[in-house]
Amino acid sequence: MTGYKLTYFDMDGGRGEPIRIAFHAAGIAFQDQRIAFADFQALRRDLPFGCVPMLEVDGMAVTQSNAIARYVGKMGDLYPQDERQALYCDEAMDVVEDISHYLGPTFGLQGEALKAAREQLVERRLSVFLPGLAKLLVRGGGQYFADNRLTVADLKVFVQTRWFRSGQLDHIPADLVDSLAPALAVHQARIEREPVVVAYYAARRK
Repeated sequence: MTGYKLTYFDMDGGRGEPIRIAFHAAGIAFQDQRIAFADFQALRRDLPFGCVPMLEVDGMAVTQSNAIARYVGKMGDLYPQDERQALYCDEAMDVVEDISHYLGPTFGLQGEALKAAREQLVERRLSVFLPGLAKLLVRGGGQYFADNRLTVADLKVFVQTRWFRSGQLDHIPADLVDSLAPALAVHQARIEREPVVVAYYAARRK
């Protein structure tokens, strides 16, 4: 039997969360190695490209969150077989990655520097990317991003939307998604009700 070990931060969110949900939905056992932020610097020299998530498949390390999500999604029937729908799925996931690339550098900032960077992010990038994601949702039929069913694209957007709406990100208004792209808020609520998502978080609370 193939052995899987996923290494990511000890948080319910971020790039690793859609992969965890996909593993759970697929019924595939994996080692969920959660690392503390304080321990990351000491660990990163041993990581390919110095980043997480990292998936080890029978001891062989693989990186890049979207590649891992597609791999697990295919095993769990959470990735489209139709080429056009797979393209739509990939596009939505890549948009979320673009958002993460712009958001990531702000985490090393404090005080006025953080405030200025986050406000600029809201005004420029997020004001484009959030409505753009909502348009991709409409193209997918309004409920899911691709294939008229739950895919890893929905999981990835769901995790990002939930984070933005949580109020945990300083200087990013908790109502930003609701005001710029209300369809994404509706989408979040829908994905939260998906049986596989409900089951994942119920298992996390045990």
